Amino acid sequence: MAGVSSISGMPASADASVALERQQRAQVKQMSAMKTTDPTQADKVSREFEAMFLSSMLQPVFAGLKSGKGKFGGGHAEDTFQAMLVDEYGKTMAKAGGVGIAKMVRDQILQLQEVS
Repeated sequence: MAGVSSISGMPASADASVALERQQRAQVKQMSAMKTTDPTQADKVSREFEAMFLSSMLQPVFAGLKSGKGKFGGGHAEDTFQAMLVDEYGKTMAKAGGVGIAKMVRDQILQLQEVS
């Protein structure tokens, strides 16, 4: 069967999406349990949150793209790794300054811990 994973029997791109979703849930769980008075640690967690948010917002944009079109159509590998590529786009955008979510999250983390 073309494009079907031998691991789950689902399309290969679905396996990658499921793996990213699990990773995002783990990050949210880690962030919700975060208790720190260290502004550096709060910065790191807030940037990770913004990257995850941006990746989630970009997924639908790239979901509509048809794979395998053009000169370098990647076939099944393109479907599998597209979700990971979008995740990296989110990380890159957050690292470059993002949209301001990281600063708000950082401020809230520190405020909840009563640190200025």
